[in-house]
Amino acid sequence: MMSTRACGLVIFRRFKGPIEYLLMQTSYGQHHWTPPKGHVDDGESDMETALRETDEESGLKKEDIRIFENAKAELNYNVNKKPKTVVYWLAELIKEERDARLSSEHQDFGWFTLEDACKISHYPEMQEALRKFDKYIIEHL
Repeated sequence: MMSTRACGLVIFRRFKGPIEYLLMQTSYGQHHWTPPKGHVDDGESDMETALRETDEESGLKKEDIRIFENAKAELNYNVNKKPKTVVYWLAELIKEERDARLSSEHQDFGWFTLEDACKISHYPEMQEALRKFDKYIIEHL
């Protein structure tokens, strides 16, 4: 069975105080919170997908962020009994005047500390990815 593939960016900012992560609340299903991500289109690279979906879902563009291509997490889980792979890269919001905005796919968004992001994201795979990225930021950035 073919796994569906999605890609996105775990975006953080650190302008005022603690590191905060962008999570968006879906307007479908269980209204879960997730970083911006989406399905890979035919002929598109994983990174192209991550950038396109981030722009479509949050309004943040490539020039608003700095991507750390060596900080990457791959999540594998099942959605409706079908395997799904989601690849995330870590990215930092570098333009303080920029903020995310809502698309039709989401009903809310917020910037959360690591602890709050882990609480709100529910899924153990996502929590593990957030902790891995947080450790990377502390050790390398």
